[in-house]
Amino acid sequence: MQVMKWSLIALAVAGSTQLAVASEQSDSKGFVEDSSLSVLARNLYFSRDVRASGHTGQNYSKEWGQGFIGTFESGFTQGTVGFGVDAIGLAGIKLDGGRGHNETGLFPTDGDGRSEDAYGESGGAVKLRVSNTVLKYGTQFTAMPVLATDDSRLLPETIEGFLVTSKEIEGLELNAGHFTSLNAQSQTYHDSIGWNADDHEKGPGLTEANVLGGTYAISDSLSTSLYYSKVEDYFRKYYANVNYTLPLAEEQSLAFDFNIYDTKGDGRTGSDYSEDALDNRAFSLSGAYTIGAHTFQLQYQQIDGDGAYAYGVDGGGTIFLANSIARSDFNAEDERSYGAMYKLDLATFGVPGLTFMTRYVKGVDANTGETNSGKEWERDVDVKYVLQEGPAKDLSLRVRQATYRSADAVYSESLDELRLIVEYPLSIL
Repeated sequence: MQVMKWSLIALAVAGSTQLAVASEQSDSKGFVEDSSLSVLARNLYFSRDVRASGHTGQNYSKEWGQGFIGTFESGFTQGTVGFGVDAIGLAGIKLDGGRGHNETGLFPTDGDGRSEDAYGESGGAVKLRVSNTVLKYGTQFTAMPVLATDDSRLLPETIEGFLVTSKEIEGLELNAGHFTSLNAQSQTYHDSIGWNADDHEKGPGLTEANVLGGTYAISDSLSTSLYYSKVEDYFRKYYANVNYTLPLAEEQSLAFDFNIYDTKGDGRTGSDYSEDALDNRAFSLSGAYTIGAHTFQLQYQQIDGDGAYAYGVDGGGTIFLANSIARSDFNAEDERSYGAMYKLDLATFGVPGLTFMTRYVKGVDANTGETNSGKEWERDVDVKYVLQEGPAKDLSLRVRQATYRSADAVYSESLDELRLIVEYPLSIL
């Protein structure tokens, strides 16, 4: 597995003899001239209705909040080595929701179990650039398949450390990073990913994560990704991806996407992250046929080995698998899952900006500890409209509904979820 992945990296580098056409640093206009400042206003209503019989806890949760995600990115100073700074500011305000209705993950809770009225955080990073290589240290967002910050609630996760991104060879992006803390989406203090919401105590969180890998676009239709990560006291991972798009005719194409993780525990003996408890391979394959406004997709996913596919301490978005969807990830030990999805872009029918998606995934043979034949299924519906013109151009309205059922509580108890999302991106600089 490891030999195959690094052999592919070598092949990708050897095949990329064309250097990047121009140096981004040589084109720098300056620290101020290339600066940008933007704010994303996000209004989110989230409700969850537990449908499991015999449930003894809270049956219904609902919260509503207004979030602001501000990002400032300076340009780079001119010269051989360019210097710059970035900053992130996050603020969340509760509009509705109280004790007894607050288990949605939108807001931090106080000692009485009530959602806090407001929360937020801020952070900054310094950066330098040589040619087409950037070194960044500080608070940032990441989107690598072995370390990806989550943005599925009111405010996103943030991570702190350094990341090197190099694009010296055309089509090849290389990443190397070292990170030491991860802030949860619904908490306000440094390195909060280990927070225990029930006991209001800090548990083990991210102490050190090291990442190495990259993506190579072999052609306009074929790309590959290879990554390695090690999270201290938890696990090490290898990841590989192949993505291929085959044009068939005008407005018709086939697209295939293959993802695989190899995870090995590196935690304390007897823990869920020990070498004996966690040693598995998780892979998925999807095929999509697009014809005009319509896309039809089929997915298959499988977990082999010991333990479920583990992630979270390395970022809530670190699961680039086809059947990781709105509610369940279908990532239990020994689980196999099958899915189908349909997308429709109504621009073809005279309504630009309006899209529709629905999908269904069924998982079988999950080992939950209570049974080795656990079953679960999920059905999602997603409708989104983005205004195309006028004073509110780019304002988006979105409805996301998920129905999840599992008699064996494979991922969670059976429930229904609803999210109503309004987002407005504002470019200030």
